[in-house]
Amino acid sequence: MDNNIKVCVIDDDEVFQYTIFHTLEAHKSVGKIIPFTDGAEAMSFFNENISERYELPDIVFLDINMPVMDGYRFMDEYIKLLPKFSKKITIYILSSSVDLVDFEKAKMIKEVTDYIVKPIKDNQLTKILAEL
Repeated sequence: MDNNIKVCVIDDDEVFQYTIFHTLEAHKSVGKIIPFTDGAEAMSFFNENISERYELPDIVFLDINMPVMDGYRFMDEYIKLLPKFSKKITIYILSSSVDLVDFEKAKMIKEVTDYIVKPIKDNQLTKILAEL
């Protein structure tokens, strides 16, 4: 099962993008990393590839606070598309926000697997990838 997991990272923080990209590259199970700097860019990609099972990611790491389209608006649009997807996509919110309002709001979105406060630890990432 080497190099078969497609990971999408939606985050406007360049330092975080750089860090998670290199951390993910070190995992043999990760085959492709698809980065976006805001939810609108990512949503365009999802719309364009909605029926392309092999282009869609297996997992999404989604930030909340981003310009153009934040993580919550992305999830609103994603949920509308969900019935059209040809595969299950696992979504984790990965945010620097420790606001209880954000935790509770994320909990209310059943399509979100978990809320992780940045930075994600390598052992957390290893466990998440292994569960796929």
